[in-house]
Amino acid sequence: MHTDEQLRFQKLAPRLLDWYGGSARDLAWRIGPAERAAGVKADPYRVWMAEIMLQQTTVPHATRYYLDFTRRWPRVEDLAAADDGDVMAAWAGLGYYARARNLLKCARAVVDLGAWPDTVKGLRELPGIGPYTAGAVAALAFGRRASAVDGNVDRVFARLLAATGDWKSEKARIKAIVDDLVPAGHPAEFAEALMDLGATICTPKKPNCALCPLRDMCAAQAETDPSRYPIKPKKKARPHRRGHVYVLFDGRGHVLTDRRPDKGLLGGMLGLPGSDWTQETPADPAYPATADWAQLGQVRHVFTHFSLELDVWHAAGHAAGEANGLWTPLDKASGALPTVFAKALKLAIAAS
Repeated sequence: MHTDEQLRFQKLAPRLLDWYGGSARDLAWRIGPAERAAGVKADPYRVWMAEIMLQQTTVPHATRYYLDFTRRWPRVEDLAAADDGDVMAAWAGLGYYARARNLLKCARAVVDLGAWPDTVKGLRELPGIGPYTAGAVAALAFGRRASAVDGNVDRVFARLLAATGDWKSEKARIKAIVDDLVPAGHPAEFAEALMDLGATICTPKKPNCALCPLRDMCAAQAETDPSRYPIKPKKKARPHRRGHVYVLFDGRGHVLTDRRPDKGLLGGMLGLPGSDWTQETPADPAYPATADWAQLGQVRHVFTHFSLELDVWHAAGHAAGEANGLWTPLDKASGALPTVFAKALKLAIAAS
């Protein structure tokens, strides 16, 4: 960190920790300030689970999945021994399904090692753990002097610095600054305090600067327009894809499903039969069985890199030919399908 920044931020950590002591969020996976002060240690399994689930996911949405997973698989050994299909089904609706596949790989790698690595370097060697998650687990679970720089932290420091440079370079600069600021005695509290500040005070829109413990250090607040930061490059237009999806009921409470390939989008998840998703007008439907098919309408879904529109085709009763797929009870399918397929199933159920 540059000397000017050292002088400017020399009181940042103690002031932030003081604020955190009275303002920490009560989260299902968190060891609060009072518990940490009393010597309670965080469980690395639960810290890791929460951090993986919170990637690209809101706290309220992730919380119910976290509670379900830790109830069903309370230890890393339990998750490592779980059936892949059960875990993928439990993850349905949380999105970014590669995380679920890596969750299993990581749990099994930890069991093979015999214990969790307790350093950033060791954690980075586990499947699905990147720089942020490694820093978070090292700091929160093991008390290592490590930083956990996520979008909230980037936003806080982009405003503190009134950062106007190339965003990739500014992110590297922010990471280096935060690395230097982590207090040796309280890395967990510091990491959580920065997360909470960004989530509750230094929010993307309409930050509450009047309540911010760092407002007199903030260059953006001095400019009176902190919401303009961070200044990121404009996102490219999201491509649009189309396709068909087929919802076939057997008349006995089952729906035809398939298991998606392990690799690729929604890999390993239970799905509904359908066509490829292309940017062209979809070809004529190729039904998975001979039946009296009818088009119900469309469902739409937005993924990270593209939006999707599927024509929903529905047939009920016994298929007249061999159906290519798996017959799954409706109640099980409803809870196990990824969101885009769950939308199609819901539309077909409503039309039945």
